[in-house]
Amino acid sequence: MKQVNIRPYNKEMDESNVMGIILNEEGWDYANEEMREKYALALEKSITFVAYSENELCGYCRSLNDFGMYIWVCDLLVAQLHRGQNIGRQLMECLYDRFPDSVVYVMSGADKFYEKIGYSREGSVFLVPRVVQKNT
Repeated sequence: MKQVNIRPYNKEMDESNVMGIILNEEGWDYANEEMREKYALALEKSITFVAYSENELCGYCRSLNDFGMYIWVCDLLVAQLHRGQNIGRQLMECLYDRFPDSVVYVMSGADKFYEKIGYSREGSVFLVPRVVQKNT
């Protein structure tokens, strides 16, 4: 297994690398022209960890802190070539280390990965429409 160095995200050092692995991931549009600026700000303002091996970005994890009650994992992405090496698990463990008294929840459609590492399903997520018409 490769030696992986995980550390907090640094905009100047990591933004282009993170956007690069997102561009190579099918179904992830955060790095496209429309979303890139907003997502770059989200990376900077969130709890974001990056994983590197030999100066190559292997993956990252972006989460939100709900005022010490919960940590919500929004994004966890490991580059295709680095999957199966426990990098995703190591990125998640950074959250437990940094926030030992918080409950961690994951918002994801990658159920099989999280089930494989021992997580259990707790409820669901709903999308609220921008405009909800009042019943009259």
